[in-house]
Amino acid sequence: MRLNGLHLLLTYQCTYECDHCFVWGSPFQSGVMTLDQITSIMDQGLELGTVEWIYFEGGEPFLYYPVLINAIQEANRRGFKVGLVTNSYWATNPEDAQIWLSPLKAKVHDLSISSDVYHTSNDMQHLAINAQQAATNLDIPCDVIRIAAPAAGNGENDEGSTLMYRGRATQKLAAQAAQQDWRRFNSCPYEDLIDPGRVHIDALGNIHICQGILVGNLFEAKLADIIGDYQPESHPVVGALISGGPVELVRRYDLPHSEAYADACHLCYQARQSLRPQFPNFLGPDQVYGIYSTS
Repeated sequence: MRLNGLHLLLTYQCTYECDHCFVWGSPFQSGVMTLDQITSIMDQGLELGTVEWIYFEGGEPFLYYPVLINAIQEANRRGFKVGLVTNSYWATNPEDAQIWLSPLKAKVHDLSISSDVYHTSNDMQHLAINAQQAATNLDIPCDVIRIAAPAAGNGENDEGSTLMYRGRATQKLAAQAAQQDWRRFNSCPYEDLIDPGRVHIDALGNIHICQGILVGNLFEAKLADIIGDYQPESHPVVGALISGGPVELVRRYDLPHSEAYADACHLCYQARQSLRPQFPNFLGPDQVYGIYSTS
């Protein structure tokens, strides 16, 4: 595995509880990175020699604004390009939005703003507009993430990008989507599980090759060792997925299943939920599976 980017889940906490959230972001979630943990991860990324990008995500990373600002400065100092994903809850008016973003001028190379019906009500879309305008004024590269609603179809269209039925979406949205025969899902259409180019790392040290599928823990081993030792075929979950997608995961472990699902992620996620007691080191943490852990 050759990594170009490390995506740090600074926190699982969020101001919203979006129906489509992969990681069940919520005001009631737990798990927050410290600055020491962040800088340690970045130093290990430097040791790999291939990492160019550090992304700060969540949850909502702006909830821990002082730590975020310091972490971005540390990433810059190490020569990384910086990406940042936010729901722009803080952009209550254009002037204040610019105050929030001013410390990021010339330090953030990709600001992604989530703005769709899942993040805010229609009368709150001005938050994203304010954040976009502030970013433009400060010459911070910016784009908007919009996810299509189930009624608009499962693919990318004018209303937004693909809605993947992972995490909270399996409970909140999957029933609204067109259901397809489960046997169709014999490959993973969204993730390169052999050589993904990037991984997500959460505040508990977990390394996610896909949200909820773990390949190691940075509190137990070095990043270079985890990446160097990664053998996708021998991973009990990834091995099945690269062999035959979620269908193979179900068949290999003789899992209960329905006859139809919204997409491959829907089948995969529900199969993984069934497998968690069997593979607790590979399928976690609780937060990503809708359990609001206090640890």
